[in-house]
Amino acid sequence: MDASQYKEYSDKKAPRSPIWKNCIKAFLIGGAICLLGEVLLKIYMSFGMGAEEAGSLVSVSLIFLSMLFTGLGLYSKLAKHGGAGTLVPITGFANAVASSAIEARSEGYVMGVGAKLFTIAGPVIVYGITASAIAGLCYYFFL
Repeated sequence: MDASQYKEYSDKKAPRSPIWKNCIKAFLIGGAICLLGEVLLKIYMSFGMGAEEAGSLVSVSLIFLSMLFTGLGLYSKLAKHGGAGTLVPITGFANAVASSAIEARSEGYVMGVGAKLFTIAGPVIVYGITASAIAGLCYYFFL
């Protein structure tokens, strides 16, 4: 059996991925997370906060809830059904940081949890700052 025959054989035997069902579930779960953010924004603004302060508090609230649900083991159950919808930037990043810290707690708080937090968060922060600096330079020189 050559490579093309094997590929044809394996394609026949592999289970079909329910791509449309997964897309709809991801859309609904991601939309629900975003809806929660909008509801929190309206609640915080009803307490007399400005849009900027309320937006900051919404970010902090979503990060806190994501880490709390990760610690309780609920975020992974949600991600099992919501897939990419749970990767809404702030909640997905908070889940990645919290879950890596939970896995490393047996190695101690400093060398386990602390080191693992920076292993995950470090590249994101470095690339985020670099990308924003490049965008700022492009804006300054070309606009």
